[in-house]
Amino acid sequence: MDAVLTIAGSDSCGGAGIQADLKTFEAFKLFGTSVITVLTAQNTTGVKDIYEVDENFVKSQIVSILEDFDIKAIKVGMLYNKNIIKVVKDEIKNLGIPIVLDPVFVSKAGSPLLETEAINELKDFCQYAKVITPNMYEAKQLFDYNENEDHDLNKLRELKTNVLVKKHKKVINGMQYCIDYLYTKNDIKSFHSAFLETNNLHGTGCTLSSAIAANLALGKSLEDAIRISKEYVFEAISKAPNLGKGNGVINHKVFS
Repeated sequence: MDAVLTIAGSDSCGGAGIQADLKTFEAFKLFGTSVITVLTAQNTTGVKDIYEVDENFVKSQIVSILEDFDIKAIKVGMLYNKNIIKVVKDEIKNLGIPIVLDPVFVSKAGSPLLETEAINELKDFCQYAKVITPNMYEAKQLFDYNENEDHDLNKLRELKTNVLVKKHKKVINGMQYCIDYLYTKNDIKSFHSAFLETNNLHGTGCTLSSAIAANLALGKSLEDAIRISKEYVFEAISKAPNLGKGNGVINHKVFS
């Protein structure tokens, strides 16, 4: 069994963050290790409180894992402030393994999850990732993305990585689809899944990025990792347990 690492925030309701990542790793039969960057008091209706972990303790967690485990891939999620971002970047940027960076800015319930002054530090971190997975709001903040404009690859080349922009809702031949676009150095590829009309969406972004990291650890190509991960998230949403009064949690056990 191979080991993977998630560096992210803790979600007290268990549907997103570290908890979602570890469940996803298990679904793909990998051993998950974790480094907690931020504690959140939250549920499906929103984030009530945030307690950031000292960056030196974040570093100690990373060092402890890396000196004991042969980590095959890393998923990075909520980092919250520039000091944590810098420590994480410095500790993992030269490991030579796939890094999937989910640039978490805001929760689905609208709660801010990144300090404004940390955005430039996060942009610098992007160049060390195999792929980053922003939603359209996050992509707007990172490189002025606009889904209604012709896609300019030069904007993304400044980030020096592959970029998967998530959650475009489009109608094709009378059917609604959720489309993610992968921007590489020379190309744009799209990944389609049927659009599900549901409120059970808590943690889908975290789950997609950790699933991509899991599949990269298993030796899949980036495109195959994205395709498999989208299928997994689709099934997890469609078989959600209907828990929570807000954006309900999804079912991470669908591939188990």
